[in-house]
Amino acid sequence: MVLPSPAKLLQVIINIISLVLFSSLIQAKPFTDYGYDPGVLKPVDSTLKVSPGEPAPDFTLTAIDGKQVRLSQFKNQRNVVLSFVPSAWTPICSGQWPGYNISRIFFEQYDAILLGITVDNIPTLYSWTRQMGELWFDVLSDFWPHGEVAGKYGLLRSDGTAERALVFIDKSGIISAIHVSDINVRPPLEMIVTELSKFNTR
Repeated sequence: MVLPSPAKLLQVIINIISLVLFSSLIQAKPFTDYGYDPGVLKPVDSTLKVSPGEPAPDFTLTAIDGKQVRLSQFKNQRNVVLSFVPSAWTPICSGQWPGYNISRIFFEQYDAILLGITVDNIPTLYSWTRQMGELWFDVLSDFWPHGEVAGKYGLLRSDGTAERALVFIDKSGIISAIHVSDINVRPPLEMIVTELSKFNTR
């Protein structure tokens, strides 16, 4: 049996590694390649219709798994955080929700659940969330009547998308805090943890 020379063996190994890497790139195209960059937008483009200390407007929306989620089903059971984001398949939104997997332990610590909401339809949200990876919270479609829930809260922008906003609701159904962020900037995780910690004192 004739063994290949060290140089030929090295070339074979390099070719195999290159083939594996090339195949993996084809099968797992970077998420950012699929996204649409809307550019710099007006930071805030709506007027709030709710305030801290007021009851949170109730709603029922469909999750990507088909179930109906009603806000009031959590009353006297769990604290709730609503995460409104503008649009699927955009860079900041695509990084924001996966980032909440890191902070899940804090939601659990303060007996809170998270609900993600956009004005996109179910097929779009289904494809988008599958591409970004597993999320631990329900993602809800406020598509039809278009942006109705975002509108109730005063978070529907003039272009029909939602603001980038977080609404903190305690177990009694009262809004404890609202943070409407610059749509071009991801809200800091430390702010979320700070607001979650306030649930303990209410």
